Amino acid sequence: MSMPFLLVSFNQERAARLLTNYLNSQGIVAQYSFHSGEHAVQLLNESDKDVASDIASEFIQFPQDKKYQQAAWDSGQTVTLSDRNSGVSLNGMWQQLRDIPVTTSILLTCLLVYLLAMVGFFWPYKVLAIEPLPQLLENHQWWRLIGPALIHFSVLHIVFNLLWWWTLGGQIERLLGRATLVMLFLFSALLSNIGQLLVSGENFGGLSGVVYALVGCVWWLGWLRPSWGLMMPKPLIGFLLVWLVVGYADILWVSMANTAHTVGLISGCVFAFILSRFTSKKG
Repeated sequence: MSMPFLLVSFNQERAARLLTNYLNSQGIVAQYSFHSGEHAVQLLNESDKDVASDIASEFIQFPQDKKYQQAAWDSGQTVTLSDRNSGVSLNGMWQQLRDIPVTTSILLTCLLVYLLAMVGFFWPYKVLAIEPLPQLLENHQWWRLIGPALIHFSVLHIVFNLLWWWTLGGQIERLLGRATLVMLFLFSALLSNIGQLLVSGENFGGLSGVVYALVGCVWWLGWLRPSWGLMMPKPLIGFLLVWLVVGYADILWVSMANTAHTVGLISGCVFAFILSRFTSKKG
């Protein structure tokens, strides 16, 4: 008989048991265990790892999906993730926003800046726009090195970035904590913005450099520290990497901040590597 090996671990027993039930319902032999203060989901067959990892990634992003509870009912167990109603409601949405305050704050800030510009108030753009380094050395307005991450220029631009930010940023904040997400945001925004400034000048903006950092971080931590529970389906990683290459081909109808994307991706991978080496456990 094969020895069980760890797929993912949670801080709460209910989440681990819910995922275990669902994996079993899909024909993947999994079991729940508790060790060193963490609730783990283990697999008995290593050949199931890739499929199980994709399922776990989806579960982490959408834990309230009814199909997970249905699997628990079908197996004769009643497992809930929380005492709150899982249905869509204003209270439920507000609670989700409160559960990930850093993710929510950045999202709302980007929306506010964009909406103000749509009605003619461009002063946030002027305050946040990056400036040449010699000018920053004179005026010391260092927040402008982060500012472009909060500026967007079209509906498609902001929707694309905020959807990824909400999904991946929320996942990191829930599993690794607020401080980790703040550090990753500042680290990646700073490096990607400086990189883009040096290559193409100061006329750019968008959260996409940070988004690519989130992709790199989740991707590498899923590989380096799978027990932390951060995962991203391989097809999505592939799509974003192809999108990165397409940007350099200059065949799109929009101008893309390719350097910011590349530097962001690299900074996210580096951040994940450092985190995996110097952080013994998540939280």
